[in-house]
Amino acid sequence: MTSTDIIYAIGDLFQCAFLFYDAVGNLFNDALLILGFFGFFYWMNIQKKLNAKSNVPVEIKDNVGWYKESGKQLK
Repeated sequence: MTSTDIIYAIGDLFQCAFLFYDAVGNLFNDALLILGFFGFFYWMNIQKKLNAKSNVPVEIKDNVGWYKESGKQLK
């Protein structure tokens, strides 16, 4: 077995390995996009619920001294 045979065997191995991507096509990319959008909207929903529970003031004018008293509920 010569070095040329080894190089061609490695090339054939890579060709066979990448045939998987030809079979899958764009389905994997589409699935990742859909999963990403689903995750983003889920995260925003959870964030909205946590913001509603928060007692940190949203307005700048209410921001004076809210952090100095422990356990103080603003809302």
